[in-house]
Amino acid sequence: MDTTKIRNEFPFLREMVNGQPLVYLDSAASSQKPERVIKRMSRFLESEYGNVHRGLHLLSIRSTEAYEGARTSVARFLNASSPDEIIFTRGTTEAVNLVANSWGRKHLKAGDTLLLTEMEHHSNLLPWLHLAEAIGVRVKFVPVLPNGTALDLEAARTLLKEGPKLFAIAHVPNTLGLENPVRELCRTARELGVTTLVDAAQSVGHQPVDVQNIGCDFLACSAHKMCGPTGIGALWGRRELLAEMPPWQYGGEMVERAFFDKRAIYRNAPSRFEAGTPPIMEAAGWQEALLFLNEMGLEEIHQHSTALANMAAERLNEIGRVHIFGPERRQSGIVTFSIEEIHAHDIAFFANERGVALRAGHHCAQPLMRKLGAPSSLRASFYLYNTEAEVTALVASITSAMAFFR
Repeated sequence: MDTTKIRNEFPFLREMVNGQPLVYLDSAASSQKPERVIKRMSRFLESEYGNVHRGLHLLSIRSTEAYEGARTSVARFLNASSPDEIIFTRGTTEAVNLVANSWGRKHLKAGDTLLLTEMEHHSNLLPWLHLAEAIGVRVKFVPVLPNGTALDLEAARTLLKEGPKLFAIAHVPNTLGLENPVRELCRTARELGVTTLVDAAQSVGHQPVDVQNIGCDFLACSAHKMCGPTGIGALWGRRELLAEMPPWQYGGEMVERAFFDKRAIYRNAPSRFEAGTPPIMEAAGWQEALLFLNEMGLEEIHQHSTALANMAAERLNEIGRVHIFGPERRQSGIVTFSIEEIHAHDIAFFANERGVALRAGHHCAQPLMRKLGAPSSLRASFYLYNTEAEVTALVASITSAMAFFR
């Protein structure tokens, strides 16, 4: 990839820390935004802003066109069969909560089983645990292999044969630098009558993602992890499933008819699940981010990020006393590691003083990191704007920190 050209798109790369360019290695938490996304949102506020739908004046019409145009763009990006299968949410977290509280409360009863994996982000764990406690559902987990090198696929097939009602799984977990074989697992689940939800927060915008090819029933993603703004994401769902799901939140826009003395009549999906004023400006920004990513090339982005992650893992391994979690070869742009006898927060603070931005902590995956024996660890995550020189900067900061804290 032409990283020089790409980096010129991002204002944050002009930031200097102690006379050095900022090395941003925290894209798994949230990616930076190209200038064209920032300008698109500003232009929207200047000349297109109004509330969407129902309004008959010029600005409402412009705003509605931008909002629904973004929905169409997301549908194309995911290869959905229709824009009506795209529900705008605040992000992956709200998308999973929507499925849990709408589909889950309609279809689950006491004694049923939910199947998750041990590598789930809290956003694809806590909504299901809360639902299980509320209605008496059992939750089982597909185990990870030692050091988080892979999901135990044999155990996954065995657990799926036990007949859970739903299988929720991360496409690319946010800690282990691997990619789960979601297409294979969703095919097995479908053959066994198990509904599937894929958490694609770390894969959409980082590699090609095709919901029809994966064969899942629901898929959730967030704009802010793929060069778009915060406050917006999407739930994709099969049209026939969305059609039978009840509303989760209630208010304006999602109702067709409301009365004082009888039950309201609700609109069809996606409007049924988008109560209140939606994130209109954010939708316009997300659409611009999708255009940008398509121009860059999703396969090229994936290859670039993964190559940098592998380079970083190899060079960190050469230092000694560094323990890297996940497979030997990276399958995503994520490298999570710990250092013997030095707390992750100390390393992250030291690196920050030298202009290297890392993540430190449990990465919203406390049960997994606890099982792996590292309640706190460091994470470097690479994206399209990162370079080999930044891998060198990362390794240098870690080496210096280890010498300092020895």
